[in-house]
Amino acid sequence: MDVMIKALHSQGHSIDVVRTNKSWYIKDGAAHYKTITVPVTEAFNHDFINPIVKNIIAIERGESSVMSFVNLQLEMFSSMTDMHAMNCKMVTNMFQDRELMNSLKTSKYDLVLTDPAWGVGILLAHALQLPLVYNVRWVTSGEGHLAIAPSPLSYIPVTGSGLTDKMTFIQRVKNIIFSIIWQAQNIFLICPQYQAVCDLFFGPEVRYSDLLQGADLWLMRVDFVFEYPRPTMPNVIYIGGFQCTPAKPLSQHLEEFVQSSGEHGVIIMSLGTFVNELPADMANEIAAAFAKLPQKVIWRYKGSRPDTLANNTLLVDWMPQNDLLGHPKVKVFVAHGGTNGVQEAIYHGVPVVGLPVFFDQYDNLIRLEDRGAAKILTLSTVDKDNNFLKAIQEVLNEPSYRMNMQRLSRLHRDQPITPMDNALFWIEFVMRHKGAAHLRTESYKMSWYSYHSVDIVLSFVAAVALITFLSVVSFRLFCLDKCLKRKINKK
Repeated sequence: MDVMIKALHSQGHSIDVVRTNKSWYIKDGAAHYKTITVPVTEAFNHDFINPIVKNIIAIERGESSVMSFVNLQLEMFSSMTDMHAMNCKMVTNMFQDRELMNSLKTSKYDLVLTDPAWGVGILLAHALQLPLVYNVRWVTSGEGHLAIAPSPLSYIPVTGSGLTDKMTFIQRVKNIIFSIIWQAQNIFLICPQYQAVCDLFFGPEVRYSDLLQGADLWLMRVDFVFEYPRPTMPNVIYIGGFQCTPAKPLSQHLEEFVQSSGEHGVIIMSLGTFVNELPADMANEIAAAFAKLPQKVIWRYKGSRPDTLANNTLLVDWMPQNDLLGHPKVKVFVAHGGTNGVQEAIYHGVPVVGLPVFFDQYDNLIRLEDRGAAKILTLSTVDKDNNFLKAIQEVLNEPSYRMNMQRLSRLHRDQPITPMDNALFWIEFVMRHKGAAHLRTESYKMSWYSYHSVDIVLSFVAAVALITFLSVVSFRLFCLDKCLKRKINKK
């Protein structure tokens, strides 16, 4: 979101960012936005994900029981429920602060820009009666498309299913089961919390699900180079890779290390913001595999230094990932499969060895693997039988991986307008026209039976049944009348 705010500021727009006093990333004193701080008493800290990640790794490696898996799922559901509860508390505090709300109303904003993975911005837009624009991949109920566009589950894989758009019968059954799980989580755990806020401040006639689906514009953080083809809507604008930019020069220290790789090149590895360290034996196995390669390695890792780490591997707390991926010496990206990293790999044409940990990461990587641009290893196999080393060598030595990823890169870049410029145009379009209602379907206001024409089908069935019944009755009465007349004539 910060990347988009900087771009809007460069166009001369003034942006106010609403945050809590316990915000992780949004700081005061930024040059390109002003902050409006909402005091809250409770927020998730940075370490909440660590025990979840450790449990996932233990389960993947077969170190935990079935009961541990069940407890992990319950813990993740509980964490998600708690996070949404905190967001509901935040927006409740805002709505109860009359001075704050009056200030927001008198500021005459043009629109609300929000990520609908959390519902605060959605409710705020309704309270201020402002056009609503999403920077979106996920909504509170799951993947964004599932909330706005027709989504046949026969060929559209649900997040978490690990499926492609080509499914067998059993895989389609699995896809439907995952869809039911997502819907159940939303219906029973998430939506009621936001609906309670609606009931309190807007009245029960205002449905949170309608507010969610009623946004003017959906800036979708994917494109169809990455995502599978699927039905969409006219107010869904695809901006996949909007945050990607040409590589900037590296620092002198990094540039010297990269250039020291010679003709062999460099491998970079990052497992994202939340996976700071791996089990010691797994980290040692990965470091030992790197030691056997002629390439230099830059590994973003905050854990204890692995015992098997060789001189060809540089451990860093942070690295300029986009700039490294754009460097001509980089040959392979070892990644967890987060959306940003996958998009940057596509933009720069660097093939991927994937180590997915949780949530959408495996689903992101399966899209690359399906297109021949990535090799996926699970946590259960990465440290067995030299699998990690073999996967790295396969992607390095098999030219098809780089060729396929570079083909995706050419497709991604071959657009009449950059994704960021596209996003800016449509945001300003909504500003100019005070919304984009002409692009928004009203289908979300229909009942489910009207949307699927169940009432019409039942009416046809009832009409056919009635006509058939009347025809049978008439025929039987006619036959009975004939029989009676014959009997009378005989007598």
